[in-house]
Amino acid sequence: MTSLSSIDDEQYQDHILQGVSRTFALTIPQLPEALRRVIGNAYLLCRITDTIEDDNALTSEQTRQLSHMFSEVVCGNASAEEFANELYPLLSNHTIPAEHDLIKHTPSVIRITHSFNSAQRNALERCVRIMGQGMSDYQETESLEGLKDLSAMDQYCYYVAGVVGEMLTELFCDYSQEINHHKPALMKLSISFGQGLQMTNILKDIWDDRKRGACWLPQDIFLKHGFDLRNLQSSTSDVKFQTGLAELLGIAKSHLQNALIYTSLIPPQEKGIRRFCLWAIGMAILTLNKINQHRDFSEGTQVKITRRSVKATVVTTSLFASNDWILDLLFKLTSRNIPDVDRHKEAYLGNQIKDQ
Repeated sequence: MTSLSSIDDEQYQDHILQGVSRTFALTIPQLPEALRRVIGNAYLLCRITDTIEDDNALTSEQTRQLSHMFSEVVCGNASAEEFANELYPLLSNHTIPAEHDLIKHTPSVIRITHSFNSAQRNALERCVRIMGQGMSDYQETESLEGLKDLSAMDQYCYYVAGVVGEMLTELFCDYSQEINHHKPALMKLSISFGQGLQMTNILKDIWDDRKRGACWLPQDIFLKHGFDLRNLQSSTSDVKFQTGLAELLGIAKSHLQNALIYTSLIPPQEKGIRRFCLWAIGMAILTLNKINQHRDFSEGTQVKITRRSVKATVVTTSLFASNDWILDLLFKLTSRNIPDVDRHKEAYLGNQIKDQ
């Protein structure tokens, strides 16, 4: 028998998803019913981890301690109430009201987490633990100088997005034996999928991140083209900087190509999972297009995609969700103006898997 409190928890989860992410509030309902609840919950766990990392009012020591505590909460080794009571008063106005509310209601979220089967819980626990540790490490070295090189950017993207891709793959494989058949290939591709989406966010948010003292761009890519990230200004129209930006756009595009290969390994009859993946890929490609068209942009709003573009992506990819040939053609057409790059070992991993 379902208790009143568990119904309240479910209602809260559905409600707060709308407040903390329009994108996931749009895509999660596309999933099969058996996956909606666990993936909605997984997103909220990641959002709580992200909130701990992002609030500038917390010291590095507080961030690391609270991240570890939250990981223990997810595993069932610490109290969700104590965690919420400790973090909630420390949050600043930098954290949006919906995230304040989410932290306050951590116990509701965790009660749902603890209702899942062991495979689902293991996937969620692993993701939160790796994400929290990795993000804490990177936060301690955060600066306007950028990351040392592309390898450091790859690792950062893994901690904040690649590990989420792995978690989703574990959940998809637990849900379907047919999907589980492709697990080795999907797990490798999932990291690239996550990186494509995260690189899109990094490129879109260059200037917003700089305002809060962070830069996630790799120094080596820009130095190769004769530009030092220490000299980066929001009013820049430096061709050398834009050439480095173009190379990163190409690498992000190649990761999103892998995301499409990932999606094609999902059985065609699983249209809900395919839509969940395709909408994210489509919106990322449109964002990369806007950045490419406006490489001299100086704030994120200038490269934000329109609601009409989002609607067109949703309609088109939904219509052809089960047709791999048309999806591949659509990807090529919509990404044709984004630069191509030389083979990048991780970005092109998916093509090697596909050929085997």
